[in-house]
Amino acid sequence: MREDLYELLDVDRNADAATLKKAYRKKAMMYHPDRNPDDAEAEAKFKDVSYAYDVLSDDEKRSIYDRYGHEGLEQSGGGGGFQDVGDIFSNFGDLFGDLFGFGGARVSRRGADLRLSLQLSLEECWSGFEREIEIPRTVSCTLCGGSGAKPGTSPKTCGTCGGRGQVAVNRGFIAMTTTCPTCQGAGQVIETPCPRCHGQGRERIEETVLLKVPAGIDDGMKLRVSGKGEDGPPGGEPGDLYVVIRVLQHDRLERNGDDLQGLLEITMTEAALGTKATFEGIDGPVDVTVKPGTQPNAVIRVPEKGMPNLRRKGRRGSLQLLVRVAIPTRLTMTQKKLLESFDES
Repeated sequence: MREDLYELLDVDRNADAATLKKAYRKKAMMYHPDRNPDDAEAEAKFKDVSYAYDVLSDDEKRSIYDRYGHEGLEQSGGGGGFQDVGDIFSNFGDLFGDLFGFGGARVSRRGADLRLSLQLSLEECWSGFEREIEIPRTVSCTLCGGSGAKPGTSPKTCGTCGGRGQVAVNRGFIAMTTTCPTCQGAGQVIETPCPRCHGQGRERIEETVLLKVPAGIDDGMKLRVSGKGEDGPPGGEPGDLYVVIRVLQHDRLERNGDDLQGLLEITMTEAALGTKATFEGIDGPVDVTVKPGTQPNAVIRVPEKGMPNLRRKGRRGSLQLLVRVAIPTRLTMTQKKLLESFDES
């Protein structure tokens, strides 16, 4: 069982942003790789607390985690955690610069993540689907093959760092490395840049990506498409694509978790005598039994007619119908006498 994220940072579940940051700074100081060299256990803890801070400092991720736990994060594409320490320094570079005084101490060769929003109807969230979408992303230059050098030439090994991309620096009691100022961490210098990418080794394209949207997805959740973010520098891994779901307002239904809520209008005689009604649900007509003596604002619950559950395949929420009783505003003389007779009886 994965450890609770709040327990990883030793904070209360109602902790605010400042408390979370302070707790993370303390944990990061404790498990930082430069203070625990060649310690696999400390590095694993460093990744865990960084992942906890990444989730809890993001309102959307934190809301999903509070409601659905680790499984909800995984379904929404935000539960992968950090694969290597470089990702952590890339995401929290400013924080580490403030904390340790060397925000650029490590070079992440991973490409940047991409983020876009996708608007869906409630019906699309109910059914789930696969769709091809066009995204603009940066990839390795097709002319130079990502080297950044003009075809027929090649990059040269950096003379400052000897191709390592980093140079040794001593900061007090901590020995570390920092990005080479000459090659900016690439380990190579380009004397004759590629005319297409101007030495960057990358170019902008439009790419078709297959997006798989699971049934039951909710507003604010994220889908992750691995490797479809920006390409990294030569030799680096691409980032990921994150698609944020935005659900359009429905004309008859509102969502509350896995449940759907609607309004059922009946007459006062139907409320008194009971009736069989039909309500147009998310996936077609739903037969509704109104019991005799049903009161205004009563809620009729129809099981398994709500939204699919993301974590339990085949399970659905309920349809909850608020009863509104229509009272006639105009009565014929016959109707009035009938009601008066009923009242007297």
